[in-house]
Amino acid sequence: MKLVVTGGAGYVGSVSAARMLEAGHEVVVVDDLSTGHADAVPAGARFVEGDIAEVAGPLLAEGFDGVLHCAAKSLVGESMQDPAKYWNGNVVTSLRLLEAMRDNGTQRLVFSSTAATYGEPEQVPIVETAPTRPTNTYGASKLAIDFAITSFAAAHGLAGVSLRYFNVAGAYVAPDVQQLGERHAVETHLIPIVLQVALGQREKVQMYGDDWPTEDGTCVRDYIHVLDLAEAHLLAMEHAKAGRHSIYNLGSGFGFSVKQVIDTCRQVTGHEIPAEVAPRRAGDPAVLVASSERARQELGWQPKHEDLASIVGDAWAFASAGRGE
Repeated sequence: MKLVVTGGAGYVGSVSAARMLEAGHEVVVVDDLSTGHADAVPAGARFVEGDIAEVAGPLLAEGFDGVLHCAAKSLVGESMQDPAKYWNGNVVTSLRLLEAMRDNGTQRLVFSSTAATYGEPEQVPIVETAPTRPTNTYGASKLAIDFAITSFAAAHGLAGVSLRYFNVAGAYVAPDVQQLGERHAVETHLIPIVLQVALGQREKVQMYGDDWPTEDGTCVRDYIHVLDLAEAHLLAMEHAKAGRHSIYNLGSGFGFSVKQVIDTCRQVTGHEIPAEVAPRRAGDPAVLVASSERARQELGWQPKHEDLASIVGDAWAFASAGRGE
């Protein structure tokens, strides 16, 4: 297939684009480099620098089979302080993309959605039929895009798939190939933050509360290796069905606590990694774990990198090589 990957200079987009290339697909990456990195565009992909809302129409007129839409504004705190940036950057941009796909007959869309669409869950593991009640503008903007995809599938025969994933981590660090991993100007994810402490880029890591109703008192989260996530994007593109919008949760189905993550990072890196308890953050659920049974059954998806030490090890290899800066 001939595919466009939006946000393909970012973390998830670059690894997913690389996996599409490995599977034999032709890939064009579109990224405005506002948060992405030009050197993260996978070798073998054509790169178009620009805003997808502006370039989608002319680009898709060249004839494409599908779009993997990873481009997004994704900072939860910022989304609450500057909601217009997220309604425009996520929702309006995605609407322009959907219109360009409709006008040019591009039939397949795989959308990088998020577990943030669920908000605070009533029960875990979270299934796709759980109520969607996002607690922040970021999650609400992603849910709005999901609704738009459903509408375009019904009205125009779009073959749409939304992948709602949980905590993505790890890196693509296979030998003798381009290494692709997590690099954010503003880092909010636990594993790279802990590894920054190991690298001496931060003094310590904070644990937001140690009195949660969990085994060790710290929050529990579901971690998925970015390579397993990329594989899910490939399978979703291949299984997308015309006139249908399918939604899949992606996670391991079990969780690790903040303390477990920090301890694993200590073991992998060999560094002490100072940690301190900080006050709870408003809106943090005690446990977030995904049920990925639907993806396993309908897409044939099977995570291969579920061991936390393996996930942290790949992230550490990337960061300690100086690639995470």
